Amino acid sequence: MSKNRILLAFFSFLILFQGFNAQAQEAKFRGEIQQLIIKEKVATILPKAMRENNIDMWIIVNKYGRSDPVMEDLGGGGSPGDKYYRHQYVGYLVFTDRGGEMMEQASIGDSLLPKRSDLKKFVEERDPKRIAVNMSDFLGQADGLSYTGYKTLVKDLGEKYTARLVSSERLVSDFRSQKVAAEIAVFSKSIQLTGHLMERALSNEVIKPGVTTLGDVAYWVADQMIARGYEPSYGRPRIIYPKMAVDKDGLQIVKHPRGPYDRVIQRGDLVAWDGGIRLWGGFSTDIERYAYVLREGETDLPDLLKDVMRHAVKVRNACRKIVKPGRTGLETVKLMWNKMKELGYEIQEIEDNVTDSSNIEVCIGWHGVGERGHGVGPTIWTDKEQPYNSQLVLKPSQVHAFEMFIFYPIPEWGGKKMRFDIEDDVIVTENGVELFIPAHDKITLVH
Repeated sequence: MSKNRILLAFFSFLILFQGFNAQAQEAKFRGEIQQLIIKEKVATILPKAMRENNIDMWIIVNKYGRSDPVMEDLGGGGSPGDKYYRHQYVGYLVFTDRGGEMMEQASIGDSLLPKRSDLKKFVEERDPKRIAVNMSDFLGQADGLSYTGYKTLVKDLGEKYTARLVSSERLVSDFRSQKVAAEIAVFSKSIQLTGHLMERALSNEVIKPGVTTLGDVAYWVADQMIARGYEPSYGRPRIIYPKMAVDKDGLQIVKHPRGPYDRVIQRGDLVAWDGGIRLWGGFSTDIERYAYVLREGETDLPDLLKDVMRHAVKVRNACRKIVKPGRTGLETVKLMWNKMKELGYEIQEIEDNVTDSSNIEVCIGWHGVGERGHGVGPTIWTDKEQPYNSQLVLKPSQVHAFEMFIFYPIPEWGGKKMRFDIEDDVIVTENGVELFIPAHDKITLVH
């Protein structure tokens, strides 16, 4: 999909959003859009994903009362209300590449696959060389096949075709991570709301210094989302400055915990929020924003925080220029590391593995956007932490959280370092990445 086509479809669906919201019930609208997303993904993304991963047939095993997680993206086939499925307890949804524009689709109870015992004959007639099933060592979303489901499938398939089973992990990754126009429109609308609510939450509208707790902020945001028919994806606000976090032995803790909820926000605090909205389309927004609570007499950020933000923006802008589709996440992060070294930063491959160096350290942790924040697509991250997703290839229409961590030495802490995260959501295009909303370039001031 070209950048122009993505943008055209994107704006077309924004107009569709506005029209529907003005005239139709929200529940009806959401249901129609979800069905559109499923239809378009099966028609356009699935054939490409199966062929690029050399998959001839994909069998999804469902059990009465427990559907495979990927069914949320596929719809239909083996529903609990289907009498054939209900009476046999196990059902199959099967996609087969028979050379046409779309994959042939069959499920227990239809004319192609009337009952479960017909699976072997059905497969024999199509003679697939590689049959994908949802078992994976690495990818949770592609590991939905239970042990008992596997035993049933093997019994129904027979020895010959059981020997042709392969993991669906790369198929699931490509199918789920690449987005159709309607998904992009849903995500765009939701990321706008995410940014808007974060701006309001990290302001004097919600924060009253010396009174408001982190829990007050968290629950205010959750209430705002619930009122709009959403739920929080994950995360809560945290204080990361001006006090250095230490453990019970006095050792520095770099990865600052979220909360505690009863922590009162005081003047001089730097409040961070990392989180987003869980969408009714099945994945989540994920961004980070900051606010600084001015001390009495202050009218601007302390110079130290201005410098921290300046470096964070510099790192982000340099890394953004490097991203191109067609490379793996690991190839991309290595190019970023080289650029960071060229700019004078030190590289921290493992998150929070802070050294005694007096220099600013940079850790890159770019990831796909998905359930509760992280998704099935490629990560621009070290293979030491992401051995599977870092090997996946970036492709147009994937949505990612553009995230990196700056470890900045604080003189008042004897050179120990504070962690400063910067994160925005982007979409991959043929030319690189594009933002959904303006990037986080400044820290909000709370008076």
